[in-house]
Amino acid sequence: MKHIYLLLVSVLTLSNCANAQNPKVEITTTLGTIELEIFEDKAPVTARYFMQNVDNNVFKDACFYRVVRMDNQPNSDIKIEVIQGGLYFEELVDQKPTIAHETTKETGILHTNGVISLARNNPGSASTEFFICVGEQPNLDFEGMRNPDGQGFAAFGKVTKGMDVVKLIQEQKDNGQMLVERIDILSIIRK
Repeated sequence: MKHIYLLLVSVLTLSNCANAQNPKVEITTTLGTIELEIFEDKAPVTARYFMQNVDNNVFKDACFYRVVRMDNQPNSDIKIEVIQGGLYFEELVDQKPTIAHETTKETGILHTNGVISLARNNPGSASTEFFICVGEQPNLDFEGMRNPDGQGFAAFGKVTKGMDVVKLIQEQKDNGQMLVERIDILSIIRK
């Protein structure tokens, strides 16, 4: 009888895990709303860190400040298309903890259209800055050529609604990839 009870508990636990849903997030900007699914099931370190920042209102002063298009990266042999946001001000970013780097090889989340990922310099330096892919961006994956270290970036979610807003942000006027007028993020909240 004890074995049947343990088996039943195991089945119920697995069933609950299978039914657990990834968190949903809504980014409201001055140009519209972007909805995301955050893949805690595939990228637990990065996704949970992002969600902690959302829950702790870390992004209250955030904005989209950088756009990368085919026409504004003349000195780059490996071209990408993304919009980048976060806290922007170095003094704010430097106060935030960094996390271990979860590669796309580990998570299986590739940089496809609408995928959100953490920006970084060196592996393990990611904090509050993130970007959203516009189109397929395989050079941002593990062994991609955008960064010389080949470690790629830590993808952790995907746009489920609002790619029109992402594209609108990407079309804004820039000066060397930095937006002339930053797009304020009014809120980032759980849905």
